[in-house]
Amino acid sequence: MLASTFGFGLMAICIRLASQTEPTWEVAFFRNAFGLLSLLPMLLWPVLRQGGQRPLARFAAHVRTTQLPRYFIRCGIGIVSMFCGFWAIGHLPLAQAISLAYSSPIFITIAAALWLGERVRLRRWAAVAAGFVGVLVIVQPWSHAFTGGTLVAVGAAMMNALVAIQIKQLSRVDKADTIVFWTYVLWVPMSLLPALFVWHPPQGIAWLWLALSGVLGTVGQVLWTRALKLGEVSALTPISFVQLPIVTLAGWLLFAEAVDGDTLLGAAIILSATFYIAQREARLARQAASQAPSEAAKPGE
Repeated sequence: MLASTFGFGLMAICIRLASQTEPTWEVAFFRNAFGLLSLLPMLLWPVLRQGGQRPLARFAAHVRTTQLPRYFIRCGIGIVSMFCGFWAIGHLPLAQAISLAYSSPIFITIAAALWLGERVRLRRWAAVAAGFVGVLVIVQPWSHAFTGGTLVAVGAAMMNALVAIQIKQLSRVDKADTIVFWTYVLWVPMSLLPALFVWHPPQGIAWLWLALSGVLGTVGQVLWTRALKLGEVSALTPISFVQLPIVTLAGWLLFAEAVDGDTLLGAAIILSATFYIAQREARLARQAASQAPSEAAKPGE
């Protein structure tokens, strides 16, 4: 999880550097294109290592899905969320953009209750309310310092919550490899179309930032998935918060960004609420898992 956090933090820095010369849609396209190029060897290697004939046919069977229409919806929302998030990273102070991105679990809790019918008790609703207070502290809609750009970052977090719910639904049928493969395969053409309208041929070192954003994003995602398989969400979530000091330091060193007290206070509230929500969900999941065998045994008593 720590390596994943560094990967995502460095990806954000590369996106910010690339955004200094490249349009946001183009940054999104190259992040997806280089991300797909990085992902394919990771997915193909286990199939090729098995040996035998027709490896491509076996790979096709490995990533086959019956939910393609749902992937188009998931990826469409994901592209808009990505664009908003990348725009925020490129135009807002890094600490502010990443702090607001951490509000996504707050919106996930709301979406899970409304969309999936999950039962959310009072303490988690209190954490959601606290998280919203943290968002308001950063956005400050009552202040003369308020800008619409902060709402773009909040919008990215909200749409990312919808994506998370859709991934949860897709995972009931498809494997993780299938979900990641089709996400990237659809993301590339979806992000290319709007990028063509603002196309700006990258020059010089911009190619490095674009390539690294794709590679680091994919590596970070793979490591994050692996971490969740090895450990509990409640224990791993605090480690992911290391991303905030990484990008804050980079914002100060590379872009001369000062961090104001409101951003620090809002970030602390959002991270505390996010940590509580993750811890509570993990505890409930453990309780459900421990009760399942006993409930299954009742009919035979």
